[in-house]
Amino acid sequence: MLTYVVRRILYSIPVVLIASFLLFAFVRSTFDPTARLRASRDPGVVQRERERLGLNDPIFVQYTTWLGNAVTGDLGESSRTNEEVTSMVRRAMGKTLQLIVWGALISAVIAVGIGVYSAVRQYSIPDYVFTGLSYLGIAMPPFWFGLIAISLLAVKFRVFYSLGLHSVGQEGFNLDYVRHLVLPVATLSVQIVASWSRFERASMLDVLGADYVRTARAKGVPQRTVIMKHALRNALIPLVTVMSLDIGALFGGLIITEAIFAISGMGRLFLDALIQGDVNVLEAWMVIVAVTIIGFNLLADVLYGVLDPRIRLS
Repeated sequence: MLTYVVRRILYSIPVVLIASFLLFAFVRSTFDPTARLRASRDPGVVQRERERLGLNDPIFVQYTTWLGNAVTGDLGESSRTNEEVTSMVRRAMGKTLQLIVWGALISAVIAVGIGVYSAVRQYSIPDYVFTGLSYLGIAMPPFWFGLIAISLLAVKFRVFYSLGLHSVGQEGFNLDYVRHLVLPVATLSVQIVASWSRFERASMLDVLGADYVRTARAKGVPQRTVIMKHALRNALIPLVTVMSLDIGALFGGLIITEAIFAISGMGRLFLDALIQGDVNVLEAWMVIVAVTIIGFNLLADVLYGVLDPRIRLS
């Protein structure tokens, strides 16, 4: 197993380097870090700033310099706030992680439960109901669901809050935190539950028709044991890839959710940096999101080996 994990990690290193270089080159070719200085009408000021930032060097030299600094935790300073990008990313990542962890855990439990039940009770009334709700959830835009949830549950009935993760003067895990968390997590989870439950249902149906499952039933193994011990574990293997890819993408895909609920996470950080042309923040954001997605792909490979020994042995 250790050899399998090490091999997968080694495969991921060149992918990370290539992806980070392409994203770095894209940002540097699209945005000009010295744009805010051009209003001074002094070409010498702009030229000196370009020399200081190394913008006159070849793109590969700029990348190696940036990468060397990034490895030590130095991602530069924001051109908007003059704050260290590392501190900004750390603060935003903490809030995004809270949404992703809660959203992924709740979504996984609900989706697997619905998927397994629908597969075992195929073509039953609950199966048709879950199927219809899943299609509705997939088709429903997250921003629309979020705005409706705010209008009903935060504005009209005032059951939950819709701004940030804490009220002023509050912190930690308490009732105030839960009331702030419910609506953004629900908005995040609607499409994920719908998608994952459909995928788990299809995977479970394939496994339930396998020879070893029919053999277990022919031997008189209880239905619960057949499902939980023999079918569920193998049915989760394809779903692991979908979950890993989706969770990795969420680190950069919560722009709408965080904007609606005024949460200063990674999505909000990207949106503000894009509007203001904050190059250092954009570079850090894009590379971190890309590395995160690649990391979750690596995690999927490792979980493959844990769930199915045949994969790592091959």
